[in-house]
Amino acid sequence: MTSLDGKTIGFIGLGLMGRPMSLNLMKAGARLIVHNRSRPVVEEMAAKGMVAADTPGAVAAKAKTVIVMVSDTPATEAVIGGADGILGAVGPDSLIIDMGTTAVSATRRLAAAVVGAGGQYVDAPVSGGTVGAEDGTLTIMAGGPEEAVGRATPVFEVLGASLTHVGAIGTGQVAKAANQVIVGLVIGAVAEALTLARRADADPAKVRQALKGGFADSRILELHGQRMVSGDFRPGGKATTQRKDLAQALDLAAELGFEMPATLLNRELYDRLIADGFGDLDHSALIKVLDPE
Repeated sequence: MTSLDGKTIGFIGLGLMGRPMSLNLMKAGARLIVHNRSRPVVEEMAAKGMVAADTPGAVAAKAKTVIVMVSDTPATEAVIGGADGILGAVGPDSLIIDMGTTAVSATRRLAAAVVGAGGQYVDAPVSGGTVGAEDGTLTIMAGGPEEAVGRATPVFEVLGASLTHVGAIGTGQVAKAANQVIVGLVIGAVAEALTLARRADADPAKVRQALKGGFADSRILELHGQRMVSGDFRPGGKATTQRKDLAQALDLAAELGFEMPATLLNRELYDRLIADGFGDLDHSALIKVLDPE
């Protein structure tokens, strides 16, 4: 593992993904300055040796490199540009890394504000869910200047197994939007296929096994298909998060002047799942809309 001995890193957002990511950075030797909207997880991390900060701005005042891993675009905007936000503490040595899934237009606007204050900015959303966050095997899609991405690379080497520098600021988020479109649609396809199998009196587990190794095989069939078969929907990625990401992808398509009809339908299925009270379950719980039994 890459060593981060002697490095001080700020980390804001200690949820399903952020908590294990911050622990991996600490295991690699970094000193962590942490903040989270809810206090109990901050106290838990402080008991493990991290340093608690009361505001995002306080994190940025103590750490030149700050990772933001919060739930959505409004939360990212508040953490960076809001009252007591990061922006007030940005200086010439600051590197802000947004590893959440944030709207492209907001990403470019926030990056411009950070750069205007003298800092550097990288958008580096991830794929791999909580399993990847815990194992340090996330897939990382980075957007930003070569120098800034290079500076962030030792951090990425601890958190992920794959890093692609996609291009300029915002392109990491473009790649993540594409990722979430594919994930949502393939989860929907697997849910329909396994529902078809069960309704036709074939064992969904055996059908899933039969498909492995063929053209229909995928990481989603392997992981989420198993969740659908077992009925274990403890969240690796929440349905509400998947729905949010699909909506951001659709908004981006609208800004660019084209339609994504399959993605629109998939988002509507997630709307139904959430309306039925299952928004906090794993996104593979989408099968409950098609096969509620």
